[in-house]
Amino acid sequence: MTVEAGARQEERVAGRVWTVRLDPYGRPSAGTVRLSCSRPACADQRFPDGAAAGRKAAVGHVNAHLARIRAGGGPRGEAWCACRAADCAWHTPDPDAGRRGGARPVAGTVRCGGPVVLTVYADRTGRLWRIAEMCARCAAAIPDCRALDTAPPPARQGQATSGAAREPEPTDNTARAVDSVAALFSDHRPSPAGGTSSSPATGPTPVPRARAATPAAASGRGKQWGKIAQRTVPHDLQPDVLRVELIELGDAFRAYQQRAEPDPALLAELHERKARAFALWADVSGDGSLRDEARRAEKAAETTREMQNNRDGRIIGNTGNGDEPVVQRLLTQKQAAHARSVLEYVEAHAPRPEAEVRLAVLMLTLRAARAGTGNVTGQDLTGWLQGDAEHVLDQLVAADWLRLPGTVADALASQPESPTAITVPALLPERPRPFAFGKTTRSKLSGWAQKAVGDRKLRKKKLGATTRLLAVYTAAHTSPDGRLGRPEDDGMPLNGPATFCTLLPDRVAEHVELLVAADWLAEADTTGGRLRGRLAERVLPLGGLL
Repeated sequence: MTVEAGARQEERVAGRVWTVRLDPYGRPSAGTVRLSCSRPACADQRFPDGAAAGRKAAVGHVNAHLARIRAGGGPRGEAWCACRAADCAWHTPDPDAGRRGGARPVAGTVRCGGPVVLTVYADRTGRLWRIAEMCARCAAAIPDCRALDTAPPPARQGQATSGAAREPEPTDNTARAVDSVAALFSDHRPSPAGGTSSSPATGPTPVPRARAATPAAASGRGKQWGKIAQRTVPHDLQPDVLRVELIELGDAFRAYQQRAEPDPALLAELHERKARAFALWADVSGDGSLRDEARRAEKAAETTREMQNNRDGRIIGNTGNGDEPVVQRLLTQKQAAHARSVLEYVEAHAPRPEAEVRLAVLMLTLRAARAGTGNVTGQDLTGWLQGDAEHVLDQLVAADWLRLPGTVADALASQPESPTAITVPALLPERPRPFAFGKTTRSKLSGWAQKAVGDRKLRKKKLGATTRLLAVYTAAHTSPDGRLGRPEDDGMPLNGPATFCTLLPDRVAEHVELLVAADWLAEADTTGGRLRGRLAERVLPLGGLL
């Protein structure tokens, strides 16, 4: 009987999986969605109000399942990795590895490992949610997957036959006496490598007891082990300096999570250290997933530094005392690059060369850049084009660059509560897509251009379409300090703004003077065939970083 009981405890059961889906139902124009769950006991639900109501219900359904899992004891330590049971198709980049008809990858290929964790995966499109019991290594390899709880290790056969049950091995997520299942962040518990850690509220916290020594690990007794990025750092990892660096990095990331205020410079440095350490770890162990983690860390460091530069751009050489004011810019560096790509597209694809037409094409392109359709009001059109609005729209419609549901007069009379739905055929999804940005960036770019074209002082001076095009062009081509052109260049060639604004190069100077008079440019010079100058301080937030 004792042997049978021990054998039963060594058996592995399949990891549980709950899949919640949101799919269209009925006619696409109706907007009805259907919520379905992989559990047979969960009946399908239909939501005629659209995807927003369906997503809200799906999140509630997932939370209800999580609450029942918690009431049932949480993830099971004896469960088999559900991701491996699916041939690791949830995270393996090779499509052949996920074929159901093929052979299951061997353990050395899949490299499952670590304790069983309860995970939640949410598809970024808001159409799929998955709860699963899987190993910690697979959970770390799946993008957008969050580990909510960790199972205690399964009881071993020796424990079943002994007279007294041994206390289960502590883990980082030992806080099971919680009222509901929630994400347990690593900064809530100290690293196993440290002695004690303290928090402002609770003071020193004892470290969980170390793993019981085994014959295989006898030689590693006395060495520290730690965790970083949901991975356990082996106590016998060589070289020793790598093991120490990984442990210290894990502690540093946990300490950063406890900071009251973010520090992008510090976070970028940590990501850079992590990229170097994981690259070396991959070389030592031959684990390709570690190299993927190193590349993700490099990208995270680059993104963090870029965010810091975009949000904390300073006016160089303005005060000379190191206390330069911070400029809150409307566009990040990448968004500014997208803005310049739109200007290039407008210059190449405007159906007519007149400045009024080019200005209308710019603003309408930004409204319809993603799907080929957008909304405008009569106030938008008259604000952009003033007295030329009707004539310009007639030209665009006649060239079939723009399609309106009614007449031009109807579009000019439309109000904010009932805008006109425009269509730009060249930007429809079935055509080659000229832009690579998403809907959030499109909205940002449209708002940026609207602020430039509709600037209060430009309107007060009643400046024409050519001058306002030049204002947009200069704002999109500035250095971080507001100077026109790249920092290493002496301004910009006059041919660039002249071609975009449909001017001869020797006519640019008169429009530059108008921008100086309107306090758009603080200074300007057009000698030597180059445009030099600097944006006025009031319009620095509109500057696009070169």
